[in-house]
Amino acid sequence: MLSPDKELVLVVPTALLYQLGYFQGFCHETARYLPRLLEPANLRFMSRAQAENDPQFKQLIPYIIFTYQPPDEPLYLFQYTRGKGQGEARLHLKRSVGVGGHISSGDCQTAASAHPYYEGLRRELEEEVRIQTPYRHHCVGLINDDQTEVGRVHLGIVYRFDCQKPAVFPRETEIRQSGFMPLERILAELDQFETWSQISVRALFSGK
Repeated sequence: MLSPDKELVLVVPTALLYQLGYFQGFCHETARYLPRLLEPANLRFMSRAQAENDPQFKQLIPYIIFTYQPPDEPLYLFQYTRGKGQGEARLHLKRSVGVGGHISSGDCQTAASAHPYYEGLRRELEEEVRIQTPYRHHCVGLINDDQTEVGRVHLGIVYRFDCQKPAVFPRETEIRQSGFMPLERILAELDQFETWSQISVRALFSGK
């Protein structure tokens, strides 16, 4: 892993979010935001060290939520605890329902014909988990949280992967205590989860 001063991550100007329509928390309107956010003219790479401290830019982060629903049973979500070796120190030891990470400049080089964002999404999935089940997936929303230090410099793009079996397993050693858990239990323990997980679960699964 590159040091933050050498790693280059994909960002968009925060001003673009205001042009498209500012929101705090979760937004379901993916068709309104995603095409413009991913236009090459609106994207740039900058050092992660700078991006982590400059709220004039938002780092684009794919955030994948895995679900599993057995016949005639409640919904389950994949969840885990972040280890201390993961890149974002401010999230260490927090529980999470989201898998994903930064899009790096290297994602431009691995597949010249692919959009770096989508190549980065594919890479993050491949690096972090093994998916040993068929699934259906779609983009379900965006997260913007300017009420936290981490959130002010990140913009989450949320995907839901509906799995036929509860067969998602960590590749990274820093994804700990992982597995599918009943939604009811996650809702009861939601205060133990990172802010993005709380925002996503409430918006997508709580019915509130």
